[in-house]
Amino acid sequence: MFEEMSDQRTIRRFSMKLPVTVQPKNGDAIEAVTKDVSARGVFIFLDSELSEDSPLEFTLTLPPEITMTRSVRVHCSGRVVRIAKEGDGPIGIAAQIDSYKFVPDAARAEGSGS
Repeated sequence: MFEEMSDQRTIRRFSMKLPVTVQPKNGDAIEAVTKDVSARGVFIFLDSELSEDSPLEFTLTLPPEITMTRSVRVHCSGRVVRIAKEGDGPIGIAAQIDSYKFVPDAARAEGSGS
């Protein structure tokens, strides 16, 4: 099933384990890790179960390998489009990114006031 889906993807995906903070609309923040990231979505492994089509927000830091400059924190809003659970391991969710904004670097912002 996953091979069929990957043939339909046209956006470049980056396979990387990045720490991510997931904030479901009606719940507490969940610390998790990504499996892969693209411009339109992300696949996240977490220990809490979310419902398909549920809205969520998440914040992650994109490394220089993706940004081609420096690490950049990004806050995203989207929704769960797929859930993958195998055995007793972590739950995988595919989340669509509907909107995003760059999170200012607090240290850089404080230093720019001179």
